[in-house]
Amino acid sequence: MTDSQMRVVVNDEEQYSVWWSDREPPAGWTATGFEGTREECLDHIDTVWTDMRPLSVRGRDR
Repeated sequence: MTDSQMRVVVNDEEQYSVWWSDREPPAGWTATGFEGTREECLDHIDTVWTDMRPLSVRGRDR
């Protein structure tokens, strides 16, 4: 498998990861629509995941 077959996935806690684009994401994870090499996916995650705290923890700050 080559690096060009990766996608960005996100879970209900708004935590991001990379997953193989030719496989369904695991239970609880959803594809975001961004695909590319592993490095491109990680760069994208660096851009969009600005608060590393899980959503359930961020909600307590309100």
